[in-house]
Amino acid sequence: MAVARKFLQRLLPRLSAAVWLLAAGRLLSQTGSGFTAFLAPIFFVNQLGLSATQVGLGLGSAAVSGVVGRALGGELADGRAGRRWTLIGAAIISAAASFVLTVATSFSLFVLANLLMGLGIGLYWPANEALVADLTTPTDRNEAFALTRLCDNLGLGLGVVMAGALVSATGTYRPLFIVDGVSFLILAAMIYRWIQEPPRSVPMIEARQGWRMALGDRCLQTYALVNILFTAYIVLLTSTLPLYFSQFVAVSETSKGFGPTTISRLFAWHLCLTVLCQLPVTRLLNRFGQVRTLMLSTLLWALGFLGIWFTGIAQELPVLWASLALAILTLAVVTYLPSASALVVQLAPASLRGVYLSINSQCWAVGTLIAPPLGGWAMDQSIAIAQRFWLAIASSLLIAMAILQRLSHLMKQRSFSADSP
Repeated sequence: MAVARKFLQRLLPRLSAAVWLLAAGRLLSQTGSGFTAFLAPIFFVNQLGLSATQVGLGLGSAAVSGVVGRALGGELADGRAGRRWTLIGAAIISAAASFVLTVATSFSLFVLANLLMGLGIGLYWPANEALVADLTTPTDRNEAFALTRLCDNLGLGLGVVMAGALVSATGTYRPLFIVDGVSFLILAAMIYRWIQEPPRSVPMIEARQGWRMALGDRCLQTYALVNILFTAYIVLLTSTLPLYFSQFVAVSETSKGFGPTTISRLFAWHLCLTVLCQLPVTRLLNRFGQVRTLMLSTLLWALGFLGIWFTGIAQELPVLWASLALAILTLAVVTYLPSASALVVQLAPASLRGVYLSINSQCWAVGTLIAPPLGGWAMDQSIAIAQRFWLAIASSLLIAMAILQRLSHLMKQRSFSADSP
């Protein structure tokens, strides 16, 4: 027991209790979200009779309200509401969305629930990351963000597994939405009871002026360009890669496409690696700085996408090549996520962390709008185009690397100006 305790003490980051509580609350709420993440579309199509197009439109509406939520979340987090109350409000709105899904019997209620969920999640992220930044120092900030992402993935995975078991045992879906709603209410209660927002050491800035300063920041502008690319790559993993695996990978001389079980196991491998690697990789790369770490992530993305292309043309052992490619892409993800948030905090004045992180979060919305249609178009083409799509994506990493070089130059200029008398 003593050996195990020492091992855990060395493995886990030394962070404040408040950061651990935020991570635990996120783990809980993501477990609830995992109950509905993949099964909600099946329920509304197969049991309530909505068309796949209607479900797609409803889910897409969450992205629209998410844009509004992210902008509003940044303003509220930096304003009088503060990080803590913005988080509580986000959790309550997300809970309301889940309870609307519980009683939804029509397309209009389904859209309303998704609009509320998008708003709640949009409010959540800028405030959460701003509060994590407030509660940490620059030396442990990367690991704090890594812990948040770790709890995201672990909670989502646990929720998916438990939801599948519950539906298999009961044959009903409605309780899944109740569990999701309750998990958000517990998150709100945890934040209200145990999380105290640190006192602000700098005065608040009027919202319009704050947005003007953030949008005029050349370093942030440059970072946003490359961050849209990174977020699009992540969305491609979930929206397009499963289709590619199921339709274009040669599993024998006469058939193409992995079966559902193989695809599930491949993505379970990806998820397990993410959970196992997130903290150790972040700690290992702490010494290199955010921009260099993002450059490393760029190289890993390129290698991973080349591996996906090779999986499609390989004549033997396609599962092995797919597993290896996903392992490289997993390292790209865990290298990117905490460094990106920490970089934005480094760029942001303390009084504008919410607004800066709101812009960071908006990159996810743009990436989500770009990647699925682009990937879907490629998967509707011939096998040659579908395979070369991954070569094109790998080639786009040259653009990302050039943008990061420009960002590094701008940050050095900013540092020199700050140090000049």
